[in-house]
Amino acid sequence: RVPCLDLGRLGDSDEEDGDSYIPYSGSYLHTCRLDSFSDWRTSLQTPYAQHHQAQQRSILEHKTVPENLPSPTDRYKLKYHQYEADMKEEYKQYSQRIAEKKKDHLRCPEASIKGTQLEDGHSDDLTALDEKALLQQCYTSKPYNMQHSIRKSEAEDVAAERKKQTVAEQVMVDQLSRAVISDPEQSTHADVGKEAHGLLGFGTAPMRFRKRTLHETKIRTKSGLTENMLSNKLRFDSRIISRNGRDACRELIGFFFTCDRSLTVYEFRKFGKNRTNALPFIQKGVYQHQRGQKKGKAYDLSDFYIGANLTFRSFDHNLPESFKQNPVLTLRVISIDEAAMDFLKASSMEFKQECSKQVIDNSKIFKKIQGLCVLRETISKRGVRVITGLGKYFRHIDKNRNGFLSQADFKEALKVFHVEVPEGDFQSLWLLLDDSKSDKVDYGEFTRAVFGEMNEYRKAFVRKAYMKLDFNKTGSVPMVDIRKCYCAKKHPLVLAGKATEEEIKLSFLETLGESCSNPNEVSYSEFEDYYEGLSIGIMDDEDFINILRNPWGI
Repeated sequence: RVPCLDLGRLGDSDEEDGDSYIPYSGSYLHTCRLDSFSDWRTSLQTPYAQHHQAQQRSILEHKTVPENLPSPTDRYKLKYHQYEADMKEEYKQYSQRIAEKKKDHLRCPEASIKGTQLEDGHSDDLTALDEKALLQQCYTSKPYNMQHSIRKSEAEDVAAERKKQTVAEQVMVDQLSRAVISDPEQSTHADVGKEAHGLLGFGTAPMRFRKRTLHETKIRTKSGLTENMLSNKLRFDSRIISRNGRDACRELIGFFFTCDRSLTVYEFRKFGKNRTNALPFIQKGVYQHQRGQKKGKAYDLSDFYIGANLTFRSFDHNLPESFKQNPVLTLRVISIDEAAMDFLKASSMEFKQECSKQVIDNSKIFKKIQGLCVLRETISKRGVRVITGLGKYFRHIDKNRNGFLSQADFKEALKVFHVEVPEGDFQSLWLLLDDSKSDKVDYGEFTRAVFGEMNEYRKAFVRKAYMKLDFNKTGSVPMVDIRKCYCAKKHPLVLAGKATEEEIKLSFLETLGESCSNPNEVSYSEFEDYYEGLSIGIMDDEDFINILRNPWGI
């Protein structure tokens, strides 16, 4: 029960300092009653609330400084000076710690952006676009979150292994369970002869259209595959070398069977969020090289290694129309099952003999041209402008839109971009590339032969970044989407306060748009050429990966 409140008995205590007295005649009685009521209410509150209110009251009281205050004592002055010195020292140490932290994380040399000098002391004569493109290389100095990267890569490895296991199981099902039913030789010779002479009758459907089961059909098949025979296989991942973004990003998993030296390639496709399927891309069979020094020879185990090219005739397979523009389909091996390769090497003596006879003159010629000092100096700091500019120039003069150009076209292009290649080396390179003697060479292959290309580890991240942008798998990405997805928060210049996010983003969009035939959209080949130019001069793979991880979040 709350006692009755008698405000008439309340009065000032001796402990009060008298600051609450307000010399206004009209409001004295009212103010005194309010203060007395607040004191009574305070007595009913918790100690924490009383302490909080006392702090706020002291703050309000210090806003009004009373007059005629006594001067502070020497002891108080000494304490104040010590407190002031301690605060200054703590702020100085805090500033030093922040500066050291920024220095560790923001080692982006400005000299690499402006005023870059060659080793001989001469200026690079970089254009504004070159300097803006080099801004992207500063991401190599900002270390990516390694713990996050490791967790993410482990999750991706688990998903990739499940994907490969799904495709391997589908291959075994197709080759064993359906081998007899789908064998094209299951029709008997007598039925084939009757069908050829029209003796089967009008009401009888041809054998290939009839519904048959194993126990009802007289099947004559040469297929004698068993699970034990098919288990001796080499699994490899591959990609299509194509300027079409949709085709270049297809996920292909192939298998080479040592029992009959046949191979097959499957495509892993995802429908929606949860539905996946493995579909045959190249049917199982024995295939031969279509290009190079081994042209006409069947594939064997020595032909499968990271970076190897597998060539097929496009018209021999049921492929989309985009592949029919080029008579030869080229697949690049990007990874292999090392454990299976070691097992098959140990059990195959022919592999060692084949490897000892393998000719590597082609690679020697490529390395000789790519190692020219004049060529290295030309693209040391202008890689983005040279690589993307050549690609844009080739696409402009390619009137037939088939990707092939003549020898005169390539010489003119090298002259326009001031890329000097000796005549003898150029002719040797042309003889290797023009193996069909048609005086036409694919300009993508020509660019890779002259300037080299990224390794497959780097290209995998470039494809991953592009697939994140091209989520509809249309083969081209609008520049508006790239602007939305690009994030410059982790750029060293932004963290150092020397540039804004919008400035870094605009510099990237300007250099990327300059390399595109259509400034409103970016194709896969243009996106790849841009990062191909950035990769020149970056020796460490992880430094290059940071250029993709930080702005795209992959």
